[in-house]
Amino acid sequence: MARPLIIAHRGASGERPEHTRAAYELAIRQGADFIEPDLVMSRDGVLIVRHENEIGSTTDVAARPEFAARRTSKTVDGWPVEGWFAEDFTLAELKTLRARERLPELRPANCAFDQEPILTFEAVLDIAAGAGVGVAPELKHPTYFAGLGLPMEEAFVGMLERRGLTGRDAPALVQCFEVGTLQRLRARIATPLLQLVAASGGPFDRPELGYAAMTAPEGLAAVAAYADWIGADTALIEPAPGAPTALIADAHAAGLKVAGWTFRAENAFLPEDDRVGDAPAGRGRLRERLARFAGYGLDAAFMDHPGLLAD
Repeated sequence: MARPLIIAHRGASGERPEHTRAAYELAIRQGADFIEPDLVMSRDGVLIVRHENEIGSTTDVAARPEFAARRTSKTVDGWPVEGWFAEDFTLAELKTLRARERLPELRPANCAFDQEPILTFEAVLDIAAGAGVGVAPELKHPTYFAGLGLPMEEAFVGMLERRGLTGRDAPALVQCFEVGTLQRLRARIATPLLQLVAASGGPFDRPELGYAAMTAPEGLAAVAAYADWIGADTALIEPAPGAPTALIADAHAAGLKVAGWTFRAENAFLPEDDRVGDAPAGRGRLRERLARFAGYGLDAAFMDHPGLLAD
């Protein structure tokens, strides 16, 4: 049984603050095949690495009085969000901030590393290239950013072209929930593309498609017309421990590889049968869970704790 590829989810984010150099370098030492940067944009059009454009929960911006007046409310992909937003800061300003642990209650040990600067996409490409591992960038909210006059797709393609990452054999795997973004990218680059799908709802730019329909055989065939992978919420693959759906087999039949997201070690993120004890921060039976998914034929796993599968 082949081991799934390991995609370090925001780096080794179970053990270091997400999207930091420390998280990426630890993931590489632990044997990750790919490191994953989520991409948003600065006010001056630079691709930076944060899980969301709201940066209050993952940086020290709230403690910086010079930026207090920039706290605001916005609607992002149809949802009201309050806080501080990457697109309201220049790259120079963002570089003065420091990353911090997003889940301090579950991962208090990570807070000891709350001093690292915000990274650009190019910096993460440098880390990956220097270590000889792949990179799996996710474009976050590209329609939203385009509406602000920040064309994420253009900046992204330009970066891939400069770095020689536009070929089919490039050590990269480009992700997005939005269908239109991936379709437009397919027309411009041969880099492997991954369509993300959630357990409910549908893509922001094509809500009428619906993730349920996209993961049925006919929908998977449509995805295969522009993407090489599908990245599925683990609940779509295994709704209950030991009871897989046909998603992996159906995707493989359509010519798609399958990545599952997100594998985390803490009980708080595991189904009841995989938990050990009652403490939310306690570690459960992630290895056993991963072994089941490998048995189902999973091709790649997005992991907060990549060392648990790599060793």
